[in-house]
Amino acid sequence: GRLEAVTQQMGYHPQYLDSFLKTQHYLMHMDGPLPFDCRHYIAIMAAARHQCRYLVNLHVLQFLRAGGDPQWLRGLEFIPPKLRNLNEINKILAHRPWLITKEHIEKLLKISEWSWSLAELVHAVVLLAHCHALASFVFGCGCEQDEGLGGRGSLKPLSLGNQCFCEATASNSCSQELLRINRKRSLDSCMELDSLRERMQRIHVETEGREEMRLLQQDREEGEGQGAEVGHCSDLSAGLSPLADTDGEVTGATNLACYMQDPDFGYQDFARRDEDQTQVFRVQDYSWEDHGFSLVNRLYSDIGHLLDEKFRMVDGLQSSAMAKRQGCEPSVFKRGIWNYIHCMFGIRYDDYDYAEVNQLLERMLKVYIKTVTCYPEKTNSEMFDRFWKQFKHSEKVHVNLLILEARMQAELLYALQAITQYMI
Repeated sequence: GRLEAVTQQMGYHPQYLDSFLKTQHYLMHMDGPLPFDCRHYIAIMAAARHQCRYLVNLHVLQFLRAGGDPQWLRGLEFIPPKLRNLNEINKILAHRPWLITKEHIEKLLKISEWSWSLAELVHAVVLLAHCHALASFVFGCGCEQDEGLGGRGSLKPLSLGNQCFCEATASNSCSQELLRINRKRSLDSCMELDSLRERMQRIHVETEGREEMRLLQQDREEGEGQGAEVGHCSDLSAGLSPLADTDGEVTGATNLACYMQDPDFGYQDFARRDEDQTQVFRVQDYSWEDHGFSLVNRLYSDIGHLLDEKFRMVDGLQSSAMAKRQGCEPSVFKRGIWNYIHCMFGIRYDDYDYAEVNQLLERMLKVYIKTVTCYPEKTNSEMFDRFWKQFKHSEKVHVNLLILEARMQAELLYALQAITQYMI
């Protein structure tokens, strides 16, 4: 199956996989403020910011299965203004979350007939952060390159009759058997529509160039300190075109450029910000535990508990061997990675000595973490294999889980703080 690699990789840490599956299922398939087709379209918009065809293809299928209008897949110009207005915070959260302000929130909540409710906006923000962070994991573990011999973005025939990715959460805790099954089966095997399979088999994606490898070589030569200067992929279209039926109706799209505006907007080193406008985010002033959790849980029932469980789960993963190789305690090593990621987004902990980061994390490890976190589309499977040769595969996955959760929490902190400021 095309997306089996995600559960296979997370399956190295079954308890985390259980928590992740429950959150994914709740966001996409359980009761919530947003319609189901809109949830998947928001996921498409989020994944497109990082050119993650892997996730875009999944949610295109699920969008159609949920009864979504195929015309929407022609791009942002064909969706309702209410959804299109979400593009600005999608762009900001994906690349420079420190720029989001209460004015962005106010604009979405007060646009006459196209206004969002607070509950809808919180649901949308969690979806955006979830998909941005998942794109980092997808690229970080090489899942994007595992889509098949057809090249990046190719769609393989669906394997029908298998268990849906989200059905593993039918009970409160996944059994070991369900975990074993989910490591081997496609995340999108629940798409049981023959017509979709026939249409998707007609998609042809031209092989993309080797720009990523050139940029990787440049990163290695110039060092981690200049990593933020890496440019963005020069061509989002890559020769792709919308998928059409014989009657001309557009039923899908593989041109990721149609799902975003301002494609040149990307990550920029927080240190280069305009200091008159953007201040360092201090966790003692606004934290997930003391502020974000209660706000998100009040406006989108129970999601706060699921997110909090996921944050705690990744923090509790065993990493004694990984830390021993670095000559420190497991908690110290993990905190160094977590705080380094948050530091790249301008989030600071007053009780932490940031000199530890350089002592704990070797330069090539920092380059990898920064690439996967800030511009994951520049990552490839060779980076995963080449770096940290002293780590076991499960330990590499562990680091990618830390990246996923630290990045998601960073985006949520900025968005929820802006919502809080608006409400005050």
